Amino acid sequence: MGFMSGEELVVTLAPVAVYWAYACIYEALLQRTTVLDRYRLHSRRDEETKNIASRKDVVRGVLLQQAIQVAISVAVLKLEGHGAASDDGRTAPEPFLVLAARFGVAMLVLDAWQYFMHRLMHSVPYLYRRFHSWHHRVAAPYAYASQYGHPVDGVLTETLSGAAAYLISGMSPRVAAAFFAFATVKGVDDHCGVSAPWNPLQAVFRNNAAYHEVHHQRGGGRRNFSQPFFVVWDRLLGTHAPYALRRRDGGGLEVRAFKDPTR
Repeated sequence: MGFMSGEELVVTLAPVAVYWAYACIYEALLQRTTVLDRYRLHSRRDEETKNIASRKDVVRGVLLQQAIQVAISVAVLKLEGHGAASDDGRTAPEPFLVLAARFGVAMLVLDAWQYFMHRLMHSVPYLYRRFHSWHHRVAAPYAYASQYGHPVDGVLTETLSGAAAYLISGMSPRVAAAFFAFATVKGVDDHCGVSAPWNPLQAVFRNNAAYHEVHHQRGGGRRNFSQPFFVVWDRLLGTHAPYALRRRDGGGLEVRAFKDPTR
């Protein structure tokens, strides 16, 4: 009997594996080909001149955040009693509608927690300077910088929101693995620096790479806090900023934010 069951290993490690796999696909396409150049939201020069954090700093920061995330995930699973002893394979699968409902609840909980914590990080000067400003050291986002930030910010905003979504939705570890893999892909895509009309995630969700780009722009720190799925909290609480995509001189796209006409 091992310390961790197969389900526990999957739910803790799958999001990490998916994160780097999906981010590396974007990196390969952007650095080795020109396939996505017409959809880039920043030029290669922008990434060199606007970003304060080096790529090595980003990799180290993300790996640290993921190590903390794994440790907290294991602790939550153990406290919930999902140990190796319970991994007997006899649990009956839930009906699809029940699984879909749990997925939906988890999405809503994750969105609500992250919106209010994210907004708090921007509203309290000390919290922004000490913690959240790390994430904004990457002003021209790229895929694997999605989870880059101060460890305290990462725990409060991302890890604890995930724990809350898991506990409140009542999903099993196996379903949680699928949910967090999906949420991870969504977060990476929101920071990929590419706005492609044929990308299904960006077509289905209004909260996408272009939407989040507004938040990373100079002066955008009081707008578009919502992440990672919906924009409902921004719309309800007056922090929503619409935008337009325009062709950038020299190639690619640029995001132009403007005031919400409904406010």
